[in-house]
This record gives sequence, structure tokens and C-alpha cells, in this order.
Amino acid sequence: MSKRIAIVEDEAAIRENYADVLRTQGYQVQTYENRETATAAFSLRLPHLVILDIGLEQEYDGGFTLCQWLRGLSKTLPIIFLTARDNDFDTVSGLRMGADDYLTKDISLPHLSARIAALFRRQDALDLPTQQEHLLVSGPLSIDSQRMTIAWQQQTVDLTVTEFWMVFALAKHPGHVKNRQQLMQDSKIYVDDSTITSHIKRIRKKFMRIDAEFDCIETVYGMGYRWNDPKHTGPEED
Repeated sequence: MSKRIAIVEDEAAIRENYADVLRTQGYQVQTYENRETATAAFSLRLPHLVILDIGLEQEYDGGFTLCQWLRGLSKTLPIIFLTARDNDFDTVSGLRMGADDYLTKDISLPHLSARIAALFRRQDALDLPTQQEHLLVSGPLSIDSQRMTIAWQQQTVDLTVTEFWMVFALAKHPGHVKNRQQLMQDSKIYVDDSTITSHIKRIRKKFMRIDAEFDCIETVYGMGYRWNDPKHTGPEED
């Protein structure tokens, strides 16, 4: 059975463009122009994945409200913000409200499709047992690349898909510097340097909720970032 995707976007041309592309890829797509119509439909039946804009008609933050409501209904429903609002405050707000990813509308359609597929793979893989060949373990760090999950000190780190790929890109080559361009390629995103910096800051904070002494992601000034094994961690420079 094909996956059902809901798109909540108030601009008709953008909404239908996304819908047409996803339908050609075999997805069932329902579209909604505002929070009210989406809420009414979702109350009857949840889709398998939701793509949200933030501003919905007269509601400047209608997408945020809808995201919070959806997360109250389901802790596992994949939610992607797809919006023109690329400031750090909105990005942080969207992820804190429970979105799985936050993308800006300048992302290409192939990359959007890849993100959707990645979320569905993660969703499906969570029902599978952990397989040793997909497991990377280094000290307190454990990465399951099939299920796209990361644990620190045996506690799950609640990362988005983007954040998962960033940590995986760094941790699989400890001690090696990854510049921002390489991190973007590994994470399949194309954003400015400040957005990469914001992602790294959020990743650090999430690890530090588990371990206040966490300092394995080092900023290498003028070059990028590297993962240091715990016994080799050095001071950060920002």
C-alpha cells in the first residue's frame, strides 16, 4: 500500500507542484490550504507523513500550532516544515515543537523527495531488530545507520534526520575535519553557513541533556568541525 502524504500550504501553485511531483513517485497526496481543513481531515485519519508551511493564510504561525497538535496525537508521525522562513528562531521553534526536519523552499524537489524517503526508511526500520552490520559503537556513542538512531551513554539522542546525518558524518571518521560543504553533502541539505552552525549548536545541546560534560564535537576555526572520541576531546573555539 502506498504511503499517504499530507501537504498543508496556503499557496496553491506551490502546493500543487509538490503534490504532482510526489504523486508521480507513487505517493497518495492530500492537500490543504489552511489549518482548519487540515485539522478536520487529520481528526478522522492521520496520514503517514505531513509537510507543513508555517504561515497559513491569516495565521502567521498556524503551522507551528498544527505541528504541536499533531505531535499530541502521535509521537512518531513524521513531520517536515517546508517554509520560506529561514531564520534561526523559526528553525529552532519548529524543531522544538517536534518536527522531524525543517527545510526551506529553495531545496530542490529531488532533495525533498530524498528527505521524505529517508523519514519513511527510518520509520519502517524502527520496527526492525538492530543488525550488527549497521551498528557503529565508539565508547559511549552508538549509531544504528539503518534505523537512523543515535544513543549516548545508552540513552537515545532525539535527533532529526538532518542532525543524524551530521553526527554520523563526523563520528564515522573521528579526528578528521569536515568542512561545512562536506557536512551539507553528507546531510543532503544546501543551506548557508549560519544554518550549519545552528544545527551543530542544537546537536551539542541534545547530547548535553544526557551528559553535561559532552564536548566531542569540536569547532576547528576557519575549517569546520570534527568528532573527537571522549578521551581525545579538545576545547571548542566558539
